[in-house]
Amino acid sequence: MITAMKRTVPILRIFDEAKAREFYLDFLEFTCDWEHRFEPDMPLYMQISNGDCIIHLSEHYGDCTPGSAVRIEVEDAKALQQHLLSKNFKFARPGFDDEWNQVKLTDPFGNRLHFYTGK
Repeated sequence: MITAMKRTVPILRIFDEAKAREFYLDFLEFTCDWEHRFEPDMPLYMQISNGDCIIHLSEHYGDCTPGSAVRIEVEDAKALQQHLLSKNFKFARPGFDDEWNQVKLTDPFGNRLHFYTGK
């Protein structure tokens, strides 16, 4: 018998700490829960969250593949899209996919985020 599985925490590859903070913390309004470096000049590994959504971001080579895709359930995808558009973020103007009821964004590192509302 397999043990019951629990929450999934995706790891997304990042290449620039400042761009990651601007996109995930400022634009998407995630909170940095913690960050780790083995030494001051070593790559960053950090946990961010927004509500029940937890994501790990890593600068470590080999931790994960750039260009991954993650689906994140939200209460109201259309309202999220309108909120993000109101920010006039220089690098993202998210559209809305009516068929999938989702907002699709690509982060500065090629990772795709799909924020959807279930029907």
